[in-house]
Amino acid sequence: MKVVCIGGTVTNGSTTESALLLAGKAAREAGADVSHFGGAYLSVLPHYRGAGHQAGVGAELVEAVRQADGIIIAAPGYHGTVSGLVKNALDYLEDLARDARPYLDGRAVGLIATAYGDQATMSTMMTLRAITHALRGWPTPLGATVRTSQGLFDAQGACTDARIATQLATVGGQVVMGARSLAGAAA
Repeated sequence: MKVVCIGGTVTNGSTTESALLLAGKAAREAGADVSHFGGAYLSVLPHYRGAGHQAGVGAELVEAVRQADGIIIAAPGYHGTVSGLVKNALDYLEDLARDARPYLDGRAVGLIATAYGDQATMSTMMTLRAITHALRGWPTPLGATVRTSQGLFDAQGACTDARIATQLATVGGQVVMGARSLAGAAA
């Protein structure tokens, strides 16, 4: 099983990226080969098909998703919706439109929304689910909503809130379980 983690912010070590890393760790522990496209990668992607876009830009991300059985997406809630950084990265998946398995078709997709408040985490989660459906992906039953706060992750990357840690581990595990189920159904 191959799982691709996509998300983060322009801030190194952000809560969003820390949450994504923990969910990816759970997917790895469930037996998946996990690759990660975090904020550092996403922040240098030019606007998809914009003035700075060139052929081949974002190819590593697109190819990793093409080969993936499952995806984990983590987005901060900015003004009640998905950040432009994460949305731009997802726009690059348009390069999969003509594949035999277009976009996120047949792939389990775990979702993580982070924000300072409950309203923003929930509206961001709903947007992530809508995007996943539009891209023909299969969202996992649980999506993790993480209210950000100082000290939520320690220096080693461990989550200090047991409820959130459980949610993130569940999302990672459900992506692998869903990917295996979808692979079995396709066979």
